[in-house]
Amino acid sequence: MAKGMEAAPVLGAEVFEIARSLSSAADLDDLLEKIGKAAERLSNSEASSILLLTEDKQNLYFRVASGEGGRAIKTMTLPVGQGIAGTVAQTKKPELINDPKSDLRFLGRFDKASGFQTRSLLCVPMLFQNEIVGVLEVLNKREGAYEEKDIEILSSLASLACLSVINTKILSEQKNFFANMLEILISCIESARPSMFGHPERSARLACAIGRELNVRGQDYRALYYAGLLHDMGYIALRNPRLLELWGVERPLESMHPEFSVRMLEGIKILSGAIPIISQHHEKFDGTGFPSGAKGEEISLGARILGMVEAVEESRQAGDSKDEIYVRALKLAKEGSGTAFDPNVVDAFMRLMENPEEVW
Repeated sequence: MAKGMEAAPVLGAEVFEIARSLSSAADLDDLLEKIGKAAERLSNSEASSILLLTEDKQNLYFRVASGEGGRAIKTMTLPVGQGIAGTVAQTKKPELINDPKSDLRFLGRFDKASGFQTRSLLCVPMLFQNEIVGVLEVLNKREGAYEEKDIEILSSLASLACLSVINTKILSEQKNFFANMLEILISCIESARPSMFGHPERSARLACAIGRELNVRGQDYRALYYAGLLHDMGYIALRNPRLLELWGVERPLESMHPEFSVRMLEGIKILSGAIPIISQHHEKFDGTGFPSGAKGEEISLGARILGMVEAVEESRQAGDSKDEIYVRALKLAKEGSGTAFDPNVVDAFMRLMENPEEVW
């Protein structure tokens, strides 16, 4: 009784620690390996593996596999319905086999490929909304035989493994959607004016390079990147009578484009840090810019960076060589230091221009 009572808190602590990692884990394989190791510890097993279902739902493949020869079987697949793991994937029910050699479903080719000798195994399904995602298995109980209580432990860990896979898939799909939407928005910005082609990506690249020089990191760095890409969204509104009517703007001016950009992008949570940068990117260090006439450190660092980037980008002229563009940009930055531009931003830009093609 005492021994069983001790096992529950251990399982709870292990599961809690893994669950806490779900929202922060950047690497699915790393998290699944942790789950596999936990399964080994809690079931007192020599090895573990997690097999996931392929997109066509016809086969299982080894996503993680520990123990001797684990690497060798990662290139192998198992049809659903074949072998013990394939049976679990098909029936969605656990299988506890303490003498696999006597089970006709046992496939020795995985042992042969890995050099591992399977003496006992326990395999449970990974289910999401009663749909199979994969299976989790442990191999070779170190002492005694696998029991029903081991199924309960492994099933709890299989739920966490399944949740990890589903979360990663959703996140991947969201990232893919956002990346595609960014590409669409950039194309719209580039179509607003002939001179805009390539401008959003060049601006983001140079602004981020300057940001790194000035130790901009984390969320501020991401905000600078998004602001670099999307700061000129407002030019689309200048050509959209319906938007202008909705906003009650009767006489739109080009100088309104930062405000229009903000109106079009505000409310998108992932871009919230970019909004202040976009709003201020035409302010000048000496207070002579627009829309508010802010000066010095009243202007966010991101906006001071992007403001200078915007100015050197606007100095580009069709037909100029890269050398001519760089010479003009350096001259513009030097002349504007302390007036139009933050001197620290200019100094960072000057350092980067020693190897301009790497950043602009």
